[in-house]
Amino acid sequence: MRNADVASLLDQIAGLLDIKGELLLRVRAFREAAQAIRGLGEDIATLWREDRLSDIRGVGTSIAGVIKAYLRTGHSACLADLQPQEPAGALELMQIPGLGPHRARVLSEQLGITSIEGLIRAATNQALRGLPGMGATTEAKLLREANRVAARSRRIPLFVAWPLAEDMATQLQADPAIVAAAPVGSIRRRKETIGDIDVLLATTDAAAAFRHAASLPLVREVVTEGPAHCTVLTHDHLQIDLWAVTPDQWGAALQSYTGSKAHNIHLRTLAANRGLKLNQYGLFRADGFRFAGETEAGVFDALGLAWIPPELREDQGEIEAAATDSLPDLIELEDIRGDCHTHTTYSDGRNRLEEMADAAIARGYAWLLVTDHSYSLTIAKGLTQAKALAQRRAIAELNRRLAPFRILQGVELEIRMDGSLDCDDPFLATFDMVGASLHPGTRRPNARHPARLLGAMADPFGDVINQPTGGVFGKQAPYEVDMERVIETAIQTGTALEINGSHRFDLSSALARHARDLGAVFTLSSDAHSVAELDGMRYAVAFARRAWIDKAHVLNARDVDSLLRQVWAA
Repeated sequence: MRNADVASLLDQIAGLLDIKGELLLRVRAFREAAQAIRGLGEDIATLWREDRLSDIRGVGTSIAGVIKAYLRTGHSACLADLQPQEPAGALELMQIPGLGPHRARVLSEQLGITSIEGLIRAATNQALRGLPGMGATTEAKLLREANRVAARSRRIPLFVAWPLAEDMATQLQADPAIVAAAPVGSIRRRKETIGDIDVLLATTDAAAAFRHAASLPLVREVVTEGPAHCTVLTHDHLQIDLWAVTPDQWGAALQSYTGSKAHNIHLRTLAANRGLKLNQYGLFRADGFRFAGETEAGVFDALGLAWIPPELREDQGEIEAAATDSLPDLIELEDIRGDCHTHTTYSDGRNRLEEMADAAIARGYAWLLVTDHSYSLTIAKGLTQAKALAQRRAIAELNRRLAPFRILQGVELEIRMDGSLDCDDPFLATFDMVGASLHPGTRRPNARHPARLLGAMADPFGDVINQPTGGVFGKQAPYEVDMERVIETAIQTGTALEINGSHRFDLSSALARHARDLGAVFTLSSDAHSVAELDGMRYAVAFARRAWIDKAHVLNARDVDSLLRQVWAA
């Protein structure tokens, strides 16, 4: 659907006309047309092809011409003509409520402010209050609104967006007017970061459903509302878009709003090639008869395809695989028998060994690998040989009491600057499983990361490379390393690569799929430093599913004896 693109175009034109000083009536016409299109329940490209643009509220001959030109060429001459007349950054500044075209022009021309970030800096430094008509109160209000807009425009990590969208869907389903509710878009595809938070509703009364949404405790305010679309803002200034369909449209809408855009285009083209029409309302014959749409599986089946897991819907071969019934049997959270990377109070964990074991049992695991840090990571107060032996005795005692559940003793070893591991081989041989990590020295230009990783994989006791690229979302970029060589060496040496379910997003799903295609094996881990953080496993599983990984490639989808045989054989 092109609705969001067209609405954004009209909003930009309205803003530029406003800055230019055009008649308010014309500015308002573009804005109202944008709002109507954003809440439209049908693909605007379809309306254009069927010459029905005038059916849209607020779209007259002039605006229809702008839309037609944009849909036909992908560009807008109207927008291009207006852009050179804009004071630098004024259009971006006008996204801030309370900041009209005159003030945007003043800020740009007198203070050189050309971005929302620049406005935040200036207002924080109290540089606005000296301008005509701007006192301390106005300055504080603009700073508050600018921070809200900046928060909404940032990409959100999955570990923030997914729970929030689930919470919203759960609360919505408590309303009798709402038959079903589910997160869709990039959240349902489990992308590492999210642009928009989208929730789909099945309801026979959209207005009542949106009133209920507005009353929920997590909602601060309603930003926009149309007949089939409502945008709300949370108290943390996160935007949630609600899309309403009727219950008999649920399956088709679930497919359509999950995306991705490329996947949807491919699927709709496939339908068109068969003389059919697929949209968010259903799958239709040429005569308009709808024969699928109530369930998502029914839509895929009517197109001759196996149901495609949402995580794969990126137009990267999944439609072809669905047509030949060759989709992978993706790893499920229920397949996980134990966690391969956890910490206790023996290093920098916040819960005792027994508490972590009890929490693992509560999650249905058959075993838990405890991997406290080795001694070189001094900030983590890691395992000395004496501490490791004390932990081993504690594990033996707990295993007698908790049988058949088993705690395995592992260690998260530091990879030294020369590529060697933090403990000697005779001592490493006494652990059930050894993971190796790069922590110190990873930001130095001459840190020799490739040599260090390759050296760790060459060691016969290096079973897993943890956090292979070293990235931490929002804090630390991946370090520079030839991952192609790392993956090849991991396969040659039988070393597993970790998919870390904490805030690392490491390996990325793209790298993990490449490694999987070459034959790598993986551990899926929470990297939990507390009982609550064991739930990070669901993110590791989600990223593995995006990488087309089945349980045969995952070490911790095995029972404990099979796992240990694999480790010792490697």
